[in-house]
Amino acid sequence: MENDKPVYKRVLLKLSGEAISAGKDGILNFDYIKEIASVIKKCMSKGVQFGIIVGAGNIWRGRNGENMDRVKADHMGMLATCINALALQEVFIRCGIDAVVMTAVEMKAFAKGFVRDDAIEMLNAGKVVIFGAGLGIPFVSTDTAAVVRAAEIGAAIYTADPRIDPTAEKLTNITYKEILARGLAAMDSTATSFAMDNKISIHVFGLDKCENIYSVIMGAEMGTVVKGE
Repeated sequence: MENDKPVYKRVLLKLSGEAISAGKDGILNFDYIKEIASVIKKCMSKGVQFGIIVGAGNIWRGRNGENMDRVKADHMGMLATCINALALQEVFIRCGIDAVVMTAVEMKAFAKGFVRDDAIEMLNAGKVVIFGAGLGIPFVSTDTAAVVRAAEIGAAIYTADPRIDPTAEKLTNITYKEILARGLAAMDSTATSFAMDNKISIHVFGLDKCENIYSVIMGAEMGTVVKGE
């Protein structure tokens, strides 16, 4: 059941690269990103502040470079997240949302460098802050970048992939210890351990409907709550 007031005041939303491609043959589905922007704007009208971490699975993952040096392959992945971040910014601005891109790797011509206090100042000023380049270091996924920025991630947790295993069980509540013990693949182990150690609670939900963002922020019971115990 949804509330009249948001249950979250400041949100860090993790959007995967696959989410913003939305099954389209091309790299980005701009119509779908526009839908996401519309829902975020609706949430912001309720006083919610948004930071966004974006992945790059629609373009490149470091592990795709099987015959490459892993560090170089991960650098390519960081650059791919910046492409997605700039695309989000462009759509958001066109939808009337003041958005800024901050990157963990300096690229002054395209974005601001990440500085924590500056990010908070921009959030308080009503800007959406989009974080690109993950944490700026190799061997670390955007899941870990998301929890380090105090995150929510964007996919429901199942005991197996429901697209492959029809007996997959959806979980509504779970702890980080259970994720690690059961080897669930919703988040990588580094991100899971970091979130557990820092008692970060994460609400995990699917983006089959963009409106899910608003519903979760307003208190609807959907997806999975991972408890930061």
